[in-house]
Amino acid sequence: MHGRPRRPDKPEDAAAAEAKAAKLRDLQAQVLHNHHSRTYTKEALGLSFKLLEINPEAYTAWNYRKLAFQHNIGELSEPEAIKSAIDDELRVVEVALRQNPKSYGAWYHRKWLLNQKLAPVDFKREFGLLDKLLKVDARNFHGWNYRRFLARFMGVPEEEELKYTMDKISDNFSNYSAWHNRSILLSNLLIKQSKGFESKQKIFSEEFELVTQALFTDPSDQSGWFYHLWLLAQTSSPENPQLIASWPSNGSNLSLSSLSSICCYSLKEGILPIVLYFNEPVKGLSSSSVSLNSDLVVSKNIQWRPLSVTDSGHSNCWVTYLEVSNLECNSLQQFSVEVSITNSDEIVSRSGSNYNCPVHFSFTFELSNNDSTAKDIDPIHELISWDFSEPLLSHVNPSCICFEQLKITNSLVHKESNWHLERLSDEIDLFRELHDDNSKFAKLTLARLLLACAAIKSRGSSLVERKGYCEESLGLFNDLIDLDPSHKRYYEDERSLVLMDQLTCDMEAFKKYCSVKALPKLAPLNHVQLCRLSLTRIGFAERLLWVQMLDLSHNNLRSIEGLEALQQLVCLNLGNNQISSFTALEPLTKIISLKVLDLSCNEIGTHPIDTTRYICPSPFSHRVEACEAFEECRKKNINVEEFWDAILFFKHVNLVQLCLEGNAVTNKENLRTLVVTLNPSLKWLDGKFVH
Repeated sequence: MHGRPRRPDKPEDAAAAEAKAAKLRDLQAQVLHNHHSRTYTKEALGLSFKLLEINPEAYTAWNYRKLAFQHNIGELSEPEAIKSAIDDELRVVEVALRQNPKSYGAWYHRKWLLNQKLAPVDFKREFGLLDKLLKVDARNFHGWNYRRFLARFMGVPEEEELKYTMDKISDNFSNYSAWHNRSILLSNLLIKQSKGFESKQKIFSEEFELVTQALFTDPSDQSGWFYHLWLLAQTSSPENPQLIASWPSNGSNLSLSSLSSICCYSLKEGILPIVLYFNEPVKGLSSSSVSLNSDLVVSKNIQWRPLSVTDSGHSNCWVTYLEVSNLECNSLQQFSVEVSITNSDEIVSRSGSNYNCPVHFSFTFELSNNDSTAKDIDPIHELISWDFSEPLLSHVNPSCICFEQLKITNSLVHKESNWHLERLSDEIDLFRELHDDNSKFAKLTLARLLLACAAIKSRGSSLVERKGYCEESLGLFNDLIDLDPSHKRYYEDERSLVLMDQLTCDMEAFKKYCSVKALPKLAPLNHVQLCRLSLTRIGFAERLLWVQMLDLSHNNLRSIEGLEALQQLVCLNLGNNQISSFTALEPLTKIISLKVLDLSCNEIGTHPIDTTRYICPSPFSHRVEACEAFEECRKKNINVEEFWDAILFFKHVNLVQLCLEGNAVTNKENLRTLVVTLNPSLKWLDGKFVH
């Protein structure tokens, strides 16, 4: 249990543990034998009971008892006999729970038995068992999970369960499980708009009052702070998912080389990406939920893909690729594309909310005969220099920087947002009165409240008022880094998000970090330089969709998640950061236009045991289809088992220029061979021409 000090082992303890282990091994062997031989006699079941009585976490024993129950119940016809068999199994579960009240296998077995619906459930007995358990440990989340199961099974009104959570919270403000169950019940009641729960404003105002009492009663307890965080999330964000940015933006004109339009490098590859960026992760984008009309011949089965490093199906950012490689243009020709999203039940957020904010935008792109014939010629003719001392150009061409976003319009910032802002402002005033310089929860909550207000302001017309909120929150995160060093990385990441917000929220202020970079035979590329800012993570990528050259060198980046949204990115400098593995670079494999990458002076290969390597599937520990890249590397005598993460990265990028010097991994034999083998288009490696 938490907070219990360990006492030193005595000699007799070691002997008792050895005897117990021997008995367990013997019982496990017998149960496995009966399992394999499908022996379901009374004696065999008795052995499994003895095993579970000692070790309730023996999952195979629980599965064996399920099979035995299904086998033996089929031979019974009398209701009393069936009920007796069920009661016997329930008693086995109760014995196991006395040994370990948090046994996953035991709780699952009990739910499985009730779900068989072979006999009437004695709910009085079930709720009585729960009451006894929660009196011993009121925060046992297994017990609360089982209570939710029973309430659904029995059809207990959620209003009654909400009252029960209030009773438990009144007994003990520190009951995290009760607060958590309350958040689940309130969410359901508000979505259904049950009687008495039609007004979110009224309900959330009452909940803020309730949790504030808990926080001021015991500021050191975590439970109330987490519930306050949930309330804050409900109050500061729109109820439904909304589109907040796109590339191309509305009204833009793209080309490969025209100086009067925005350079789209991917047109050279015969591909035009369309990016949609939402304010929260959504799923359900398809040709039926997103309408695409063009004077091109567009396939009816156009595929929208989530740009996410996870496989959950939800993503903030979605992309589709228009094929333009087969177009025949005898002269300069302009094509138009229109994108429409109407109210759609198909586009759904993680919380179950539907998209209900219709959006329509259009753009054009130009192609000429020269563009189509030059697609096999790479325009990166010379080594790209990342000279940090080189001043940014002051004459930024506004037509090249396409900062216009599909923002939420003022008409959508309705009265409810005003209430949200008033409520949050009251909370800010309240927490400023909580004079406790050493309370990390108070400082963190105040920082989150300030940022929530800043987010609401960003949905309106004013950006000036946001500055004060962001400045104060930055100070709080700096205080938290000193006050709570064990969570330093988390606070650094949160501070980085605030910095990114400050830098990119206003185009006039952001222009000092922007320039244009001219490459031979290409229109100027949009260049952004965010160096030496102590960034540890990327945020607000939706404001950078137009960027084609990005310099993030001399920061403290450990993750680059978010850059996958930048589908126009051609050149990227990540030198002098803290990237520790090739796996951390997975977002870059989703950028089709990336040609220049600087990874110099990072920490790739420095750590002998690097868990980040296993964030993505290893072909040697998961079922991943064998690919030609592995076979090709084996033919070059490359140790595939050692370099699998590098192979998975380099087989998915098509680079012209790469810099790896200053990383420990470059000292490993055959790395250079691997890189050149998997990137036949590579011209420069570590500043030297590749022959």
